[in-house]
Amino acid sequence: MKFNKSQWSWIFYDWANSGYGIIVTTAVLPVYFKAIAQNNGVSAANATAYWGYANSIGTLLVSILAPVLGALADYPKAKKRWLNVFSIVGMLMTLGLSVAPTSAWKLLLGIYILSIIGYSGGNLFYDSFLTDVAPNEEMDRISSYGYGFGYLGGVLAFILFLVLQLTSGFGQLSSYGVARWSFVLAAVWWIIFYIPLLKNVHQVYALKPNAHPVTDSFKRVWSTLKHLKKYRAAAWFLVAYFFYIDGVDTIFTMATSIGMDMGITTTTLMIVLLVVQLVAFPFSILYGWIARKTSTRTGILIGIIVYLGICLYALRLESVTDFWVLAVLVGTSQGGIQALSRSYFGRLIPKQSGSEFFGFYNILGKFSAVMGPVLVGIVTQLTGKSTIGAASLSILFLIGLVIFLALPHLTEKKN
Repeated sequence: MKFNKSQWSWIFYDWANSGYGIIVTTAVLPVYFKAIAQNNGVSAANATAYWGYANSIGTLLVSILAPVLGALADYPKAKKRWLNVFSIVGMLMTLGLSVAPTSAWKLLLGIYILSIIGYSGGNLFYDSFLTDVAPNEEMDRISSYGYGFGYLGGVLAFILFLVLQLTSGFGQLSSYGVARWSFVLAAVWWIIFYIPLLKNVHQVYALKPNAHPVTDSFKRVWSTLKHLKKYRAAAWFLVAYFFYIDGVDTIFTMATSIGMDMGITTTTLMIVLLVVQLVAFPFSILYGWIARKTSTRTGILIGIIVYLGICLYALRLESVTDFWVLAVLVGTSQGGIQALSRSYFGRLIPKQSGSEFFGFYNILGKFSAVMGPVLVGIVTQLTGKSTIGAASLSILFLIGLVIFLALPHLTEKKN
């Protein structure tokens, strides 16, 4: 693992916001929200659907702005400035989750939506820094380690939460109190481990300074859209990515709610999520190794096929054992497919306009994340079974697989 200081600092941003990813998005807030919503007269199925809608709204708002924000960040020293803005919003809103009244489930969802904006917007600029810290031949490895160490950081943050959970805050907290302090933990974890990137990672590639950056950014985005045929491989990859990453993100955000609908206890869900994070750490790095030994394209195809199997397996979910099998399968490929998608795209784009292009990368990723939770929500409400809702995501993986198979191989060796 021979990485320089800027590369390690970049990797540790994934570690930094991993507490938000597992505590807020996956493990605690879905359970906390459903308990509060049901205590205020909302049915279990509707609470699951509202959770999906909230995820969709938050990602939609970021998606609308992503390409222009990315274009603005391509000017000298602008990338870190925008990363700071969105990261701070995410940190503050995560803290805000801890003070929302238990009688105000709508307010809680509103704060969560704002936290998604900070988290997702920050990741846009973080992803685009990959082109600044890694040459093409190292992108797969560094991107994979970013996801891998992100999962490891999530495990450690989650263990701290479990200490609070299992001891009831050392005998001082109710279950609601434990949840609220876990949100504080996620925010503080984010703040502390963001500092290395703040100090050591700098924008290398940038456009020439412009007296009217906002106007010019809109013009550049429009120009890129009109001339997408210049970037044919990147454009078609984004179409495939739009579909398959939708399923990946949706399974991640809806897993806890689906488990609760199956009657799985909160304690068991927490343990399952911890194991998933532990599995994801080495498997994310393994995907980087697969990319080096074969190709990035092969690694992504493996990930899509595994996820297609996960969706079909969801149809037979009946027991805790079934849920364990599905969760471990998710852990084997979740980080790997995301890491290789990021590095695959990073080699297809002009580095001096990296943030603009990663804006399109994120807008399609986020717009797809609007569609997935809504699909699961609608199917769940129509059938009354969230497992069928999860299985419906197989349609998206099939579409993504077909398009990705049609993509030409990149001209680089070991792409």
